[in-house]
Amino acid sequence: MADSRETFLVNAFITGWPVKHSRSPLIHGHWLKQFGIDGSYRAQAVTEADFPAFIQALKDGSSGFRGGNVTIPHKELAFRLADRPDELAEELGASNTLWMEDGLLHATNTDGHGFTANLDDRHPGWDRSGRAVIFGAGGASRAVIQAIRDRGISEIHVVNRTLARAVELADRFGPKVHAHPVEALAEVMSGAGLFINTTSLGMEGGEVPEIDFSPLASGAVVTDIIYVPLKTPLLAQAEAQGFPIVDGLGMLLHQAVPGFEKWFGRRPVVDNVLRDLVISDMEKH
Repeated sequence: MADSRETFLVNAFITGWPVKHSRSPLIHGHWLKQFGIDGSYRAQAVTEADFPAFIQALKDGSSGFRGGNVTIPHKELAFRLADRPDELAEELGASNTLWMEDGLLHATNTDGHGFTANLDDRHPGWDRSGRAVIFGAGGASRAVIQAIRDRGISEIHVVNRTLARAVELADRFGPKVHAHPVEALAEVMSGAGLFINTTSLGMEGGEVPEIDFSPLASGAVVTDIIYVPLKTPLLAQAEAQGFPIVDGLGMLLHQAVPGFEKWFGRRPVVDNVLRDLVISDMEKH
């Protein structure tokens, strides 16, 4: 008979440096309460110097955690320290979700899942277009490129102020991905059905350049991975020009689902109750 203690007091974490502003404890705490699971999900601030020891304690069981999430700046090191990273993590060279299984530390990256699941939820059919434009070539763009490529988008154009960074992504993710300087933005937008901002432009309501979205295909979707503010200046521009928009909050919510299932054994659903809970928290801070 299974030890009943395995059903209770399951503990998971979110770690980063800093991590105190993470909304992941709110998300997972909501699901724990919803399912009536006697467990916890806690923020653990860990410096880069202390991160290897934190992972060792996870592996040997002394930490008391079954697994957890990893955020900036530890995603790359988490991947390297894992015993069994999956194919998604291998290609990205970064992990955001860890769990112990059969005495080994497994790792994956759920950011791409979060991105596509959010679009599926908020604008079904977004993937019918074969052409996408990604504005920005920073670390956040990797999982997005991987996810839409694997979903079947056949032409992905990465536009970045520093061309070399866009070229690096094209080299990493294969022949469907093309690199361009920012001066080529209007040209590569022509006929595209999906526009994705992966830059930090507009975060916390900061200034963004004026973008003419008219070269996009009629009905093209414009989305942003930033979710503070919920409607970024870039999304507001696109909406004013008549394009459907999808905010970035759902990416945060949906990326949390696979990890919760790994640690706590139940697959939660992202619904408006959770979304409203997080929006309410955002409005308080």
